[in-house]
Amino acid sequence: MADSDIPHTPPLLLPDAIHQAVKPGTALLRLETTSSREGLLDGAWWPRTRDVETELPALISVLTGHLGRITRVGVDASAWNGLPTRLVIDDQVVHVDSDPVGDDTVLITRGENDHFALLVVPPDTTTDAAREMMARAIRADNLTEAAQLLIAGAPGQAGAG
Repeated sequence: MADSDIPHTPPLLLPDAIHQAVKPGTALLRLETTSSREGLLDGAWWPRTRDVETELPALISVLTGHLGRITRVGVDASAWNGLPTRLVIDDQVVHVDSDPVGDDTVLITRGENDHFALLVVPPDTTTDAAREMMARAIRADNLTEAAQLLIAGAPGQAGAG
């Protein structure tokens, strides 16, 4: 069967009204809604702050509801204020690894060996720029690295990348 014979369904996205109501810095999470996982990123996250102990519990709780038990999170220590080695979230221990993944990415491990990479949109990003970055990150055909998505979505850089 040719690719053109396979019906393509658009990803399930949040209604525009929700995006318009979002204030700058509001924590948002968007995940790719396809099973292919062919893109470089599996989702995007827009935290409110760089306080990992404040931001990660909400992210992990939401991800657990969608993906199952999360066992590890990898973040770049230089991008966050204070980095514990583990957090107890919803009565589960989640190990926090300091990986040199860059401040633009967070790595999520489900179970023993299933990894998800999320774009991290900087907390001070404007609403419109964050929406654009997150929308590009979750496209199934996205082959643009996280750092380039952030550069392309920065004010004055629209359309770059």
